Amino acid sequence: MRQARNFTADLGIRIESLRFLLRDRDGKYGEAFDAVFEAEEMEILKSAPQAPRMNAHCERIIGSIRREALDHVLIMDEAHARHVLAAYERHYNGHRPHQARNQLPPDVHEQPAHGLSTGKVLRTRILGGLINEYRYAA
Repeated sequence: MRQARNFTADLGIRIESLRFLLRDRDGKYGEAFDAVFEAEEMEILKSAPQAPRMNAHCERIIGSIRREALDHVLIMDEAHARHVLAAYERHYNGHRPHQARNQLPPDVHEQPAHGLSTGKVLRTRILGGLINEYRYAA
């Protein structure tokens, strides 16, 4: 409970923008823990009972974000963090291949038609070259 109080105190006025607390059903989170966040007018959302893999999707994307972006960038402040995460989100959803989607990004719904040996390849640098996107020139 002390950690919850310290966390909310560290957030200061930024906690006003938070509406939900997502947590699992571990016994270490008691009523006192929830009460700290409910006092800040946050709604407590618990993971489904007996669903141990429910957090796996969140952990997978958080791992990707860390490995591909945050581990390589020194974040200066909240605005910079938001910029980096927004750039990564655009890359992840609009360009990055996903195995489950036959190497298509989530925002692309059909395979682009192009010859393998024709056309010039253009590179777009994302986050100062941390991530590169490649496209065929039209």
